[in-house]
Amino acid sequence: SDLSSQLLAGCTTGAMTVAFAQPTDVVKVRLQAQDRCAECAGRYCGTIDVYKTIAKEEGMCGLWKGTAPNIARNAIVNSTELVAHDFFKDTLLKSTPLTDNLPCHFLSAFGAVLCTTVTASPVDVVKTRYMNAALGQYSSVINCAAAMMTKEGLLAFYMEKCESITLFFFTASFLRLCSWNMVMFVTFEQLKRAMMAANNNFTSTQ
Repeated sequence: SDLSSQLLAGCTTGAMTVAFAQPTDVVKVRLQAQDRCAECAGRYCGTIDVYKTIAKEEGMCGLWKGTAPNIARNAIVNSTELVAHDFFKDTLLKSTPLTDNLPCHFLSAFGAVLCTTVTASPVDVVKTRYMNAALGQYSSVINCAAAMMTKEGLLAFYMEKCESITLFFFTASFLRLCSWNMVMFVTFEQLKRAMMAANNNFTSTQ
């Protein structure tokens, strides 16, 4: 079915992306944490230094720290985006006067972003917290999530650890996904329509 194909595509692309790009994501998260939190300030002096320090202190496996939650996060993001976008688009076309044009594509992308942020933010927060944790602070990703739930409650999964930005993680995550998805889905739909029109014109001339 279309749903199973979308879910499989989302999970597969999410896992493949993480397998290759995880070290880069770990380095990005560490540098961001250093800029935001006073206790991390001055730990790294540049991108290359982050790679070297992690490899030296934690081994090469440290560069793939948090791979499991990152795969889960990417799979959830990709799958939710695809399924939610098609759901909102079909609903708008069937239940409103909108046609298959830019306003419909824009609203569908917005709905997909909202659903994706709600479902993916908890995994994203756990992933970031686990990647930034000191060596041995958590025994596993599950332990990290359990500690967050026990000590900080459910809202911790929509918050950053640093106090200065605690209340803005969901908003920041939504805005980041929103900018990406608006461009991606609207561009995709316009290109798809252009390709279909070109194909129809080519077929009619044969």
